[in-house]
Amino acid sequence: MFAEDVDLLPNKMFKRMLEHAATRPNEFQALAQDLFKAMQSGGRVGFEQVAWFNGGLFNDDGALPLDSDDIAIALNAARLDWAEVDPSILGTLFERGLDPGKRSQLGAHYTDREKIMRIVEPVIVQPWLKEWENTKAQISKAMADVAEAQQRTPSKQSEARKVFASARRAEETAKRSAVRLFTDFLERPRNFRVLDPACGSGNFLYLALLALKDLEHRANIEAELLGLTRRAPAVGPEAVLGVEINPYAAELARVSVWIGELQWMRRNGFGVSDRPILKPLHNIECRDAVLNADKTEAAWPDANVIVGNPPFLGDRQHKFILGEAYTDRLRAAYEGRVAGRADLVVYWVQKATELLLSDRIQAFGLVATKSIAKGASRRPLDILSARGRTIFDAWTNEPWVVDGAAVRVSIVCAASPELNERLGATLTLNGAPVANINPDLSSGIDVTQARKLPANRGLAFQGVKLTGPFDFDGAEARGLLALPTNPNGRSNSDVIARLYDIDDIVGRDSDRWCVDFGTSFTEREAALYEAPFAIIRNRVVPFRNDPKKSRSDEERLKSRYWEFQRPRPEMRRALTGKRRFLVTPESSEHRVFAFVPNTVRIQGSLFAITRDDDLIFGILSSRIHEVWATAQGNRLGQGNQRRYNIGVTFETFPFPAGLTPDLSVKAQTESPFAPTIIEAAARLNELRARWLNPPDLVRIAPEVVPGYPDRVIPTNEAASDTLRRRTLTDLYNEMPTWLENAHDDLNRAVAAAYDLSSESSDEQILAHLLEMNLAGGEPAEHEDMVHELSVD
Repeated sequence: MFAEDVDLLPNKMFKRMLEHAATRPNEFQALAQDLFKAMQSGGRVGFEQVAWFNGGLFNDDGALPLDSDDIAIALNAARLDWAEVDPSILGTLFERGLDPGKRSQLGAHYTDREKIMRIVEPVIVQPWLKEWENTKAQISKAMADVAEAQQRTPSKQSEARKVFASARRAEETAKRSAVRLFTDFLERPRNFRVLDPACGSGNFLYLALLALKDLEHRANIEAELLGLTRRAPAVGPEAVLGVEINPYAAELARVSVWIGELQWMRRNGFGVSDRPILKPLHNIECRDAVLNADKTEAAWPDANVIVGNPPFLGDRQHKFILGEAYTDRLRAAYEGRVAGRADLVVYWVQKATELLLSDRIQAFGLVATKSIAKGASRRPLDILSARGRTIFDAWTNEPWVVDGAAVRVSIVCAASPELNERLGATLTLNGAPVANINPDLSSGIDVTQARKLPANRGLAFQGVKLTGPFDFDGAEARGLLALPTNPNGRSNSDVIARLYDIDDIVGRDSDRWCVDFGTSFTEREAALYEAPFAIIRNRVVPFRNDPKKSRSDEERLKSRYWEFQRPRPEMRRALTGKRRFLVTPESSEHRVFAFVPNTVRIQGSLFAITRDDDLIFGILSSRIHEVWATAQGNRLGQGNQRRYNIGVTFETFPFPAGLTPDLSVKAQTESPFAPTIIEAAARLNELRARWLNPPDLVRIAPEVVPGYPDRVIPTNEAASDTLRRRTLTDLYNEMPTWLENAHDDLNRAVAAAYDLSSESSDEQILAHLLEMNLAGGEPAEHEDMVHELSVD
C-alpha cells in the first residue's frame, strides 16, 4: 500500500489486484504470489513493469490465502493514502502480534516519539549540531577569506599582476580549506552508526535515521548558502544497527527503516535508487542481545552510540517468564557484574556502561524502569560515577502507558568525557539544567554514598509472604476460634492470627485473619490442629501445585506447604517479648508509622521496625527522617507513590547520638533530648488515634477469645459511614491544623537532638545526615565491585 501510494508500484496495482480478488477470493493467493515474485527481482505482472524491490522482504513469493472478508478489510485499507504513514504504527502491529500475557511481562512495546526524542536529541542531534556549528563557523571564516581575496585591488597598475596572482592563490587556498572542512564534516555522520540492541519494531532506528539525514541535509543547505556546492545525500539505512530476538519485530524494524528512508527522500525532492529499491538490511540482526546459545555473553555490533528501550522484568519474574534454565545461564554469564536481584533491563544498561567505559562508544541513552536508580539495579550508574563518566541528561520518573496500563519509567543518557566537552557543561535533569546528576538520578547531595549503619541492623523486616490462600475473613476466624480444643489439647488460637496489609494501616481495619503455623511446627504437629490444617490441605496445597497461580518453583512451597513461603523467623525472634511494634507501608502517599500489637502478622506490603517505644516512633515520624526517606526512596506504580526500603532507607538513616535504636530504652532516656521527643511522639499518636476512632462513634469489644486486639465497632450505621472516611491517608491529605501543630512540636524536638534548626532546608538536613552516616557507616555491599570493575 505504501509502495503504490508513492508510485513505486505503478497505477495502484495492489489495490486493483484486491478489487479483482474481491469477486474471486480463491485467486488472491496466486495473484499475490505473482506480484511478490515480480518484486523479488523485477519483472512484469500482465503488461505492467514492476521494479526490483527485494531487500529481504521479497526473498520468496509466499502469500497467505484470504477469504472475502479478509480481502474487504485489506481493500478498505488500500483505499487510504499510505504515502506519509508514520512507521510507528508498526509498533502497534508488533504489540498485537505478541501473546498478550507475554507482551506486558516482557515490557515488549514500542516507545512513543516524544520519549524517543528525549534520547535521540541529547545523544545524537545535539552533539552533531554543536559540531556542525563549530565547523560552519570555520567554513564561514574561510569563505570570508575567499570574499576578501576577491575584493583585493592593486594600488598601482604596476602591481596588478602580482596582487591578482596573490589574491587568486589566497582565494583558492581559502576555498580549498572551506571545501575540505565541509567534506570532512559530511564524512563523519556518513560513517556514524547508531545501535539499538533491543530494537523491537524499529522506532528508535527510524527516528535516529531521520535525525542523521536531517542533519546532513541541514549541513548541505547551510554550506550552499555560504557558497559551497551541495552534495547528494549519503546517510542511509546502513547508519542504524539493531538487534531483536523476535523475528516478526525484526522484519517490521527493517520495514520501518526503509519506509522512513523512502519518505525522507521523496519529501526532500530526491529520487530513489531502483537497483534495487530496497537493499538487504543485514545490520538489523534477529538474535538474543544478551546471551548466546552456547551460554556465553552476546556481543553487540560496533557503533558510535547506543539508544533504545530494552525489555524490563523484575528479578522475581525471571525464572517464571524466561524459564529457569535461561535465567540460570544469563545470571552465570554476567556473574559479578549484574546482581541476581536486578531487573532484566540492567543487563542492557551494564553492557552499554562497559562499552562506554572502554571508549568503544561515545554515549548511550536508554529507557529503563525506575528501579535503575535504586538498589541492585543501580550498579551500572554507580560504576559510571566512580569511573568519571557523566550522566548528562536524565528523566527520573516519567509517565508511560504499557499495554493499557499506566507505569513510570526513567530515561538515562551518559557520555564519554570527550563528548561531554563537546556538549559543554550543561547537565539536564527532568528538562531543567542542574549542577550535577547523581547515580540515583537526583541532583545536589549525593545520598547514594550512604552506608548501612551497624546500629540499625537486625531491627527492620519485610512482612511475611503467604503464597497461597492462608487468609480469610473475621467471621470464619471467629468460627475457628470457637471450635472445641484439638486432639493435642490445644486451642486453634495457637495458629490463628490477625493479618494486616497496607490498607489496614493507611485505611481501615479489614478484619482479615490467617492460619499461621510459624516455623517450628512439623507436619505431624500441624495436622493436630484439625480445622486450620484442613484449610492448608484444601486451599493452599492446590494453589501451590498450580505454577500459574503460585508463580514460583521454590522447593519449600511443597516440602513445607503448611508454612508461609516467607515466614520471617528473624522478625519473629526480634519481636519476642515486645507488646507492640512499628510498621510502615512499602509504598504510600505519605510516610506514616503506626504501632500494631505483637499478636498481628503483617504482609510484605508492610515493613516492621521491631521497637515498641515512643522515642523511635517520634524520630521516624519526624521531618528529618521524612527528608532522608524521600531522598533514598523510589516512587512506585501508576500513583507514583513513595517507596520505603529497609536496606537503603532505614539501615542507612543516622539516628541522633545517644538515641540509636540498638540502645535500650533506659539508655536512650539518659539523653537530654529524649523526654521532649517522647512527649511529642506520644501526643501525636494519641491525637491520631482519637481522630481515627472517636470514642463517641465506636465501642471497644474484646475478641471471642483472649490474646487478640480488641475490636473497634461503630456504634451505628451513621458512625460507620463517618469512620469509612477516617483513615491515615485521608488525615494526611487533609492535614488539619492540630496535626500540623503536633508534627511541628515533634519536628522541633527531633531537630534539637540533631543540633539542627526546625527551619533547616531539606538540603541542609541531607548534608548533615550524610555526614553523620559516612562517619559511622560500613562500606556498601557493592562498593568494592564498583571501584574494581575492569573492562576488557
